[in-house]
Amino acid sequence: MSLRAHVQQSAKRLARKLSGRGRGIAVAGVLLLGASAVTAVPAAAAPAASDLAQKTCGVLTSRVDEVAGRGPLFLRSYDNAFAPGPTSEPALSTAAFTYDNALAIMALTACGRQSQALRIGEALLDAVSLDRAGYKGRLRNTYRAGAQRQRPIPPNGWWDAVGNHWGEDPYQVGTATGNVAWAGLALLTLAEATGQDRFRDGAAELARWVVDNARDPRGPGGFTGGVQGFDDAPQPLTWKSTEHNTDLAALFGWLGGDFAAPAREARGFLDAMWQAGNGHFPIGTTPDGVTASIATSGLDAQLWPLLLPGAPAGWREALAYAERAHGADGGFDFNDDRDGMWVEGTAQAALAYRAVGRPTDAERLFGELLKEISPGGYLYATRPQVLTTGLAIGPDSKTDDFLYYRRPHLGATAWASLASLGWNPFTGKKIP
Repeated sequence: MSLRAHVQQSAKRLARKLSGRGRGIAVAGVLLLGASAVTAVPAAAAPAASDLAQKTCGVLTSRVDEVAGRGPLFLRSYDNAFAPGPTSEPALSTAAFTYDNALAIMALTACGRQSQALRIGEALLDAVSLDRAGYKGRLRNTYRAGAQRQRPIPPNGWWDAVGNHWGEDPYQVGTATGNVAWAGLALLTLAEATGQDRFRDGAAELARWVVDNARDPRGPGGFTGGVQGFDDAPQPLTWKSTEHNTDLAALFGWLGGDFAAPAREARGFLDAMWQAGNGHFPIGTTPDGVTASIATSGLDAQLWPLLLPGAPAGWREALAYAERAHGADGGFDFNDDRDGMWVEGTAQAALAYRAVGRPTDAERLFGELLKEISPGGYLYATRPQVLTTGLAIGPDSKTDDFLYYRRPHLGATAWASLASLGWNPFTGKKIP
């Protein structure tokens, strides 16, 4: 029997209510897309930034150290959000999203916690080296949290005691192009920090998978969204995302060499989206790969291009657009309905402010982020209990069912750490 037949409908519904990114997003129903001492915080840092850096670096360090031993591990994406037992939400209770863990590698490196960053990096590199379907260079969107002793490292899954079978989620076992890019950037960060070429080689494997599987000459060119679904029936995602192509422009550009041409293609897609948006970036294209999607607006599509090396000064208009269209409740919303503060995105905005030379605005946002620290130390994903995005979680969705919830979130915490330390994840260096 196929894995598809084994997945519970309840798990599918749950996967449509993720409180963190997972980096696969969609428009109009189509998938688009104990604290340790920290020495990395500069003495002259603004008070809120310094406080936030100390807190986030400390909790990330402690979460790694809580996993016994020194071996490879992935961190759970939602901290202390689920009680053990049959009432737990299985698709999320053990989920370690690849994107969140890539961010944690970068944040821990920025914090000066290289040994902790390496434990996650070793697991990521092992996953790159061999996938259960035999691929080299393919990553799944989600793995199981905790120490990684099994090879190949399995995607996230759970035992359904009621149905007496193993369950998996079609998004979690898929491969979103943006997740692959962020994993590659995390491995390049470790390559720079350690001088070990094996991490750079792993990043190059990921980049090759994208070129081989997502390159698309239609319309503005660039790269498509990846694949969704189970191994016996994968679904190609034919839309293109501004966010994903931004990530890829950073990855290909950092690698250089053989990836110079793909870097130009990803950057060309951004130029085309900028022209289509007339002062801001549309979220990407519809599934035809040509038509710009204007059904909703995405905050990261406005902010992340500003972090790219050599970003044109004119792109800073996107930050003014984000302030108008996404500003909400002291921070920034995911989309333009402005129904509440998205914590991760507010941290991204703080880093963008630092990148364009607006430290006072960044410091104000750091003060807001300090209000969102949960009792366990992670930042909540949202300020309101529920936050809409205007997006769908998968190609089978009939409504904009991708929601964020107020749960302690690894990704939000890692972004807050990067922003408070002024660390650019697209370069692996601090912003001057």
